[in-house]
Amino acid sequence: MTTADPKKKKKKRKKKESLEHKRNRIVVALGIFAVVYALDEFGTLTAAFGTPGDIYASFMLFLIPFLIDGYDVLQKAFNNIRRGKAFDESFLMAVATIGAFAMVLFPDTDPHMAEGAAVMLFYQVGELFQAYAVGKSRKSISAMMDIAPDYANVEQPDGSLEQVFPDDIAVGTVIVVKPGERVPIDGVIVEGETQLDTAALTGESVPRPAKTGDDIISGCINMTGLIHVRTTKPFGESTVARVLELVENASEKKARTENFITRFARIYTPAVTGAAAVLALGGGLVTGAWSDWILRGLTFLVVSCPCALVISVPLSFFGGIGGASKLGVLIKGSNYLETLADVDTVVFDKTGTLTNGTFSVVAVHPEAGYTEQSLLEVAALAESFSDHPIAQSVRVAYQGEVDPKRVSDSTNDAGHGVTATIDGKHVVVGNAKMLAAAGVEAPDCEVVGTILHVLVDGVYAGHIVIADTVKADAEQTIRDLHAAGVKRTVMLTGDREEVAAAVAK
Repeated sequence: MTTADPKKKKKKRKKKESLEHKRNRIVVALGIFAVVYALDEFGTLTAAFGTPGDIYASFMLFLIPFLIDGYDVLQKAFNNIRRGKAFDESFLMAVATIGAFAMVLFPDTDPHMAEGAAVMLFYQVGELFQAYAVGKSRKSISAMMDIAPDYANVEQPDGSLEQVFPDDIAVGTVIVVKPGERVPIDGVIVEGETQLDTAALTGESVPRPAKTGDDIISGCINMTGLIHVRTTKPFGESTVARVLELVENASEKKARTENFITRFARIYTPAVTGAAAVLALGGGLVTGAWSDWILRGLTFLVVSCPCALVISVPLSFFGGIGGASKLGVLIKGSNYLETLADVDTVVFDKTGTLTNGTFSVVAVHPEAGYTEQSLLEVAALAESFSDHPIAQSVRVAYQGEVDPKRVSDSTNDAGHGVTATIDGKHVVVGNAKMLAAAGVEAPDCEVVGTILHVLVDGVYAGHIVIADTVKADAEQTIRDLHAAGVKRTVMLTGDREEVAAAVAK
């Protein structure tokens, strides 16, 4: 039995270890650099090795933290040169820092080994912070999109269930989805009926009834019944896989600013390198002071290195995507994030966005001598065996103790309601269609929401109104958007018109 992909785990663990290794490497290099710098500044090296021996000792000692911290930058620069892609920030950092150490060949100048090592250290610290920021953004996005199941249940000839990777499930295989599990692959129900929680994919808080013959999409949660599903797509083409792919590839959809920076860097980097070479060679040829002009050329390279510019723009977009995902907002790419600056119309989904996405009883209208509490009691007893959110909201509103021993012959008509025998009386709790099937016409109700009608021994006992309440901060959010320059806000919903109108108002 397997519940996770070891290759993915291994890859993730390796990435984490490399980040920790880089952090430890920088800490060690910083420690050695501080010690060597102190020895150099306090004259310990001069006292031990004399002059010019102290310069060569300083060269060797500063070379240690430089190589510990910057060997990967040097390696990347070398590999890029071999591939014909020399002009990047790694190349500039390598040339500038190696050049600073090379100034030891000019004894008449001040030594610059400390500066060379320090520049590499600062660069690597910046790279480390970038890696941490990107990692946090990826974790936020991954947590937001945690809708992909690790396994699918395949029934064996002996009736037992084996957990298999969704990737390994062939089209046409019958899988078993138990209550509480996510549907791993798109398919068709061939046995059983249930209620599906599709909130993660559609934002709809009302569970969708599903029975034999109905299509079912991956990523939703099976809430109530055991179902057998014949897969119609491979996992890689299923709904959940496509959604995950869209989010994971968000960074590939670059904004105009990012594309400009990329093009700019391709021109800017070789131009800066050429200018530094002209500065060093030209100044040296004209004045003869080679050491001074080489130092100026190297300084120009370090100061002109575009790494901060090249890194900061895509990092800011990626950080924005990750930060938004923490708040439950999925942005498909940095081009969309940039477009938000020019948005003048915002369109909202209703359920779970402007509303809480959870149901609560908002009104109780008893008839035929029933009180609000007694009507809630009858409905709560009838719904005592149901896991449907509407049933749960009725039980919460009742607040009293529900004794299941008083209930018998309980049946659930998916999407319509329930029937049960309570204290020997036949009780029907459901919508207008269920009431019509019992030969009773449902009365109108001015309160907007989902209406549960209650019949007791054929007598209409009243109705309970259940609604998805508007979020406490929804109104202020609309005000803030208008204050930020949004001219128009629109709400779209598949709910009933009167419910939509009430929420919009």
